[in-house]
Amino acid sequence: MKIKFGTDGWRAIIAKDYTVANLHRVAEATAAYMKDEGMRTAVIGYDCRFAGAYFAQETANLLADRGIHVKLGKGFASTPMVSLGVVKLNADLGIVITASHNPPSYNGYKLKSSHGGPCIPSEIAAVEDRIPQTANPILQTFDTLVAAAKIEHIDLEQLYIDHIEDNFDLESIRASDIVLAYDAMYGAGQNVIRRLFPDAHLLNCEFNPSFMGQAPEPIHRNLSELSTKIKSDNSINLGLANDGDADRIGMYDEDGNFVDSHHLLLLLLYYLREYKNKSGKVVVTFSVTNKMVQLAKSYGLDVDITKIGFKYIAEIMRDTDVIVGGEESGGLAVSGHIPERDGIWMGLLIMEFIAKTGKSIKELIQDIYDKVGSFSFDRYDLHIDQETKERVIANCEANVYSSFGKYNIVSTETTDGFKYHFDENSWTMIRPSGTEPVLRVYAQAPNHENVIDILEDVKAVLLN
Repeated sequence: MKIKFGTDGWRAIIAKDYTVANLHRVAEATAAYMKDEGMRTAVIGYDCRFAGAYFAQETANLLADRGIHVKLGKGFASTPMVSLGVVKLNADLGIVITASHNPPSYNGYKLKSSHGGPCIPSEIAAVEDRIPQTANPILQTFDTLVAAAKIEHIDLEQLYIDHIEDNFDLESIRASDIVLAYDAMYGAGQNVIRRLFPDAHLLNCEFNPSFMGQAPEPIHRNLSELSTKIKSDNSINLGLANDGDADRIGMYDEDGNFVDSHHLLLLLLYYLREYKNKSGKVVVTFSVTNKMVQLAKSYGLDVDITKIGFKYIAEIMRDTDVIVGGEESGGLAVSGHIPERDGIWMGLLIMEFIAKTGKSIKELIQDIYDKVGSFSFDRYDLHIDQETKERVIANCEANVYSSFGKYNIVSTETTDGFKYHFDENSWTMIRPSGTEPVLRVYAQAPNHENVIDILEDVKAVLLN
């Protein structure tokens, strides 16, 4: 079996393709790559998925047996905790045993660079090229390697909390009128929020690798419990949710309405530029709202638009001062932190913004609308067979579509997928997922009713 890394790491179904034997193959390739590049130290962490601790220990055992010094996290940790650990501990590489937002039957393997963000595509390819058909035997036991100090246990959670305390005005947040409801989606962010804000209303903050059968992706259709909680309790005025490894974010306003990544990106840029006087390039992926370009240009900031996948943003952040970077799927990053998606960090920035201004998130969004105009966004994930998916993509490549129902296409972009513009404020985009067997259809329009109308018309044409 050939193992390939997708948009964000290697992911597979546990006990089908995600086996100890295949994990050893990937770890063997990682060790070979590290040794060839003169790397000596790796930080390894795992999230709340089934057998995460065991898979992390197996990875640590193989790497240490091959001569790599391993710093292994105590207990579960978010992906950003591992990335930060790589920087703080001066390690050469980070490994996270996680399948991020995928369904609970999956686990995975992410690689993090010494910069504290995803490894760039060329580095991932170098590891892929070294994956053997079978791994060599591990000669030393885990306990022997720990006793020889070749595997060292570290507290990634405490390291992360210390870093937060050094970078946020937590007292201002705690003294504000914010009453937070937090949904960890049974993921790795649960302990940090519990420790930082013991009075928060906590949902799904238990260790439960089944995730109650729900893929831990912080989008509205997966967060009805959080939305209902806010709507039913008038004291709660902010909702925060993170995915399984807590690098993605979802938020809710005081009315229990979902605040998507497009609006969060705009809020972050607004706060960092106008209130904190930060500067730098704005970097967003192809599926992000064009309102980001509009706001950035109003501030005189340069904008880069990348392919889908945070690794492309991280590659720019390694070499350039980036004020805000992000993607539609909830992965956001800012200057002053590691070049990494971090759902908790972004949530804290929004909370700090609310605390400093005394405005609600709803009022701050209105401030944004006053600058760039109101808009809404949504996406459909079409679970279709491979033949239909290939037919749709072939039609897109052949420019078959000139309209979707009543919506006439006036221009097309093909940076990554197919984006069809209807006017300056309305568009749809079609792209196959890089991590799941689905076809994603996105839409932006002035209001949500228009968005759903576009999505329904597009879906009808694609599946006809």
